[in-house]
Amino acid sequence: MEIILSQTSSKPIYEQIVVQIKAMIMSGELKPQTPLPSMRKLAKDLHVSIITTQRAYDELSKDGFIVVVPAKGAFVATPNQDFIREENLRKIKELMKEACLLAQESGFSKDTLLEIIEDIDKES
Repeated sequence: MEIILSQTSSKPIYEQIVVQIKAMIMSGELKPQTPLPSMRKLAKDLHVSIITTQRAYDELSKDGFIVVVPAKGAFVATPNQDFIREENLRKIKELMKEACLLAQESGFSKDTLLEIIEDIDKES
């Protein structure tokens, strides 16, 4: 499991860890029941504090991406299809928001955006 951290990112380190592990789970790179490195090992590998990795694991656990079993470790959770759908919808909205802002800055209308979406849908 490779996690790349950026000291210049506006996102906190724990959030960078969360985003990358979520992406690995959503893409299928990390399969359900796969054990994750201990918080201590991950902290050592990434050269961050254990508090940072604990916060990342807490966030992933709260969001249902991992299950933390006391004295056993952290494991990739069995996917909840509703949650995955919700997470994907959140990403789509985020990307669409960026696209809308760019379209507004460029003077494109809402109808033009809808045409682009329809064209993309036809190509798929």
